Amino acid sequence: MGTSDMHESGNFSAFLAGALVGAGVALLFAPQSGSQMRGLLRDYAVRAKDELDEAVDRGADAWDSAMDSGKEFVEKGKESLREAGRQAKGFAETGKKAAGETKDELAAHHR
Repeated sequence: MGTSDMHESGNFSAFLAGALVGAGVALLFAPQSGSQMRGLLRDYAVRAKDELDEAVDRGADAWDSAMDSGKEFVEKGKESLREAGRQAKGFAETGKKAAGETKDELAAHHR
């Protein structure tokens, strides 16, 4: 999850908390019957739960996406290391062969 997503999530959470507190205070001072107030509070709670569920789903999707990207990055890194190892082995074999040929040439000149 990027910094922007975390910032937006924090803003949303603060907004949601402020909205719930504001709604609760407004309901406490509004001239309504107890059953009406309970119904309004229930509606606010249901909406808040739905919004929270949506935020959790978005967070889970972002987490899954980040995990997939991370796994892909690790696999590419592993393949790069394997390729570098193959190249290093090839260079070592070429160097060993060249050193052997040079040794043979030097030995031939000393005879």
